[in-house]
Amino acid sequence: MRAGELPLRTNRAPPMSGAALKTSKRLLEPNERIAEVLFGLIMVLTFTGSLRVAEAGRDDVRTMLIGALGCNLAWGIIDAVFYLMGCLSEQGRSIRSLRALRHAPNPEAAHRVIAAALPPMVAATLGPVEYESVRQKLVQLPEPPTRPRLRKPEWLGALAVFLWVFLITFPVAIPFLFMDEVGRAMRCSNGIAIGLLFMSGYAFGRVAEYRPWLTGLAMVALGSVLVGITMALGG
Repeated sequence: MRAGELPLRTNRAPPMSGAALKTSKRLLEPNERIAEVLFGLIMVLTFTGSLRVAEAGRDDVRTMLIGALGCNLAWGIIDAVFYLMGCLSEQGRSIRSLRALRHAPNPEAAHRVIAAALPPMVAATLGPVEYESVRQKLVQLPEPPTRPRLRKPEWLGALAVFLWVFLITFPVAIPFLFMDEVGRAMRCSNGIAIGLLFMSGYAFGRVAEYRPWLTGLAMVALGSVLVGITMALGG
């Protein structure tokens, strides 16, 4: 944590205090990147899975590709907007937390504000002396902005969200661009999708400190089920 930041229990938007907004986190955390990949894969697989191999022609493949690209383009934009909304929301919480700390009637009340903003494991390890040290440093900071602001890190994060959702379309769609036989293209596309699902699950297992290989296989199964449910519901 950088000096001048009040941490909050969140996994997306950066914390904020003082006259300027700063961030100490990467544009997207590993679990966020994995979630975006899974989301994009499910969306594109609902289109590739709708092709009837025995009946599909080049026009059907072209329509499917346009639909898949358009869908992931739209959802990439929507998810990026949601990301920016989350950034504004978390910055607003940071501003409220810092103001609540400064207007606390006594140090004990300020300590409770700090404890509420910290992860529970961290808060449980601090005593009154540590809380008071943090409080004294925070009250010396400049006044926070009157309202949240979107700056370069937030816009780059939104761009990263959009790209993760949109670009994941291409590995699954590429076989249909270069293979004339729809059946062979479908098998190749499904193989790529299974590989990406497994890698996403493997990465998630490492992040979650769980068995990566088992999590990778579970992600393949989960992705298949989610695609099936999405297609059954008309998605």
